[in-house]
Amino acid sequence: MKFRTEIEPFTLGTDIDYRSRLLALGSCFAEHIAARLSRARFRIEANPTGILFNPASIVRTLERLWHAEPVRREELHRSREGVWFHYDFHGSLSRTEADEALNAMNEAVRRGAEALHGADTLLLTFGTAWVYDHEGRPVANCHRQPAAEFHRRRMTVEEIVAPLARLLEGELAAKRLIVSVSPVRHAGDGLVENSLSKATLRLAAAALEERFAERVRYFPAYEMLVDDLRDYRFYAEDLVHPSPQAVEYVWEHFTQAALSERARRLLPEVERIVRASEHRMQHPRSEACRAFCRQQLAAIEALPEVDFTAERAYFSRFLK
Repeated sequence: MKFRTEIEPFTLGTDIDYRSRLLALGSCFAEHIAARLSRARFRIEANPTGILFNPASIVRTLERLWHAEPVRREELHRSREGVWFHYDFHGSLSRTEADEALNAMNEAVRRGAEALHGADTLLLTFGTAWVYDHEGRPVANCHRQPAAEFHRRRMTVEEIVAPLARLLEGELAAKRLIVSVSPVRHAGDGLVENSLSKATLRLAAAALEERFAERVRYFPAYEMLVDDLRDYRFYAEDLVHPSPQAVEYVWEHFTQAALSERARRLLPEVERIVRASEHRMQHPRSEACRAFCRQQLAAIEALPEVDFTAERAYFSRFLK
């Protein structure tokens, strides 16, 4: 008997390997996958300006990063609590001093611009089609400002596709894209409105994939949660975000679909070395510890394409 409808094995044809350069932008689900890629020592930068939920903010961030457009003082706003913030940046980059906020945001732009220009593959995750306009422009974050200052609306499919298509035909013509729709449910919008939002995002992703068949691929993270796992035990306690088990399931599919054959072969050994570097040395001056570290360094040297900078430094400490 069969008790669930499963996603069949598939490939995206992207062949991401350890020499690939990746940039992930989008919702918090994008950060889950980016964190797994980073832990597996792939070269990836994720959301340098903070989490981005809607496609309009993703486009705006891509434009700013591509042109390395600095944040100007007049773009900042000051909250009633005296915190300087920017509607295109996450609150983690806000500061009580304007100059400090500018420095933090411009460093994020610098880092993101470097990642975008160097990336061969972009991972874009759409979270919601609902946007909040402030003075006629969608914001990435409302920063808890009064609701009366914003106009809430739902983006159309064309409104999502058109600016991304322009970028793909222009500045991003040499980049590959993996697009996904976040399985995180935006319950605050209402379940009916969330369903409409996800449908809009899915149609937009399909339109991009059809229009740029050679460079855009859709990864079905949303369908894996909604149609495959389909059970609240695969959600966190808030019943909105995926559970660690669900993220692991999606990660397993991602590695099979997006990574090259060699990267998949190397992945277990890379993860073993990373776990070894997290091992607490009980007797750091012992010969057993030194032998263990020499063994790990030899394994690292056997994988020259993997960036083990932190692990190499860690194991080398015990041999001095």
